[in-house]
Amino acid sequence: MGFKSRLKIESLGLLLATVFYAVAGVVCFVILATVDYELVHIGLMGIISLATAYGLFKRRGWTLWSVFVLFFMNTAFSLAMLYYTMGGDILIDAAMILYLVLTWVATIYLAAKRKKLEF
Repeated sequence: MGFKSRLKIESLGLLLATVFYAVAGVVCFVILATVDYELVHIGLMGIISLATAYGLFKRRGWTLWSVFVLFFMNTAFSLAMLYYTMGGDILIDAAMILYLVLTWVATIYLAAKRKKLEF
């Protein structure tokens, strides 16, 4: 019995979106713990990202709504970070661009495949 059949994975794209939101949530909490506890918005993004990853894994109907909330939050956060750090730190700029692109790709994919989120 393979790993794929144990988790009942039917779509690789859905699995990748789940992993993206789970990793993004964990990274948000790591940043919150290591940089500054006053960055409440990063903690909120982490909570919603982990809840979205859970909803995608369990295929809950409310997940698409949390994906759209994260889409707007992540886009605003990434664009603000890019605006204020442009050219100052190339690693942060590259990470924000990657985060922005992955957020957009995951949102577009999940919006197109929204029927797979229902049992």
